Amino acid sequence: LPSINGLEICRKIRQQQSTPIIIITAKSDTYDKVAGLDYGADDYIVKPFDIEELLARIRAILRRQPQK
Repeated sequence: LPSINGLEICRKIRQQQSTPIIIITAKSDTYDKVAGLDYGADDYIVKPFDIEELLARIRAILRRQPQK
């Protein structure tokens, strides 16, 4: 997101709705991970990652969502 701060987008989405958010980024510092989660992300995954791990994290988040 070259022109927009991804953390601010995360915060705005979280303020308005409960849509699950997974941050996918190359930033691997603990500070960045904590900031992402504190801004409202449900999970944080660092690139490169295995697609199976991403799918497992998506399934875990969906299990925690209320059924409609």
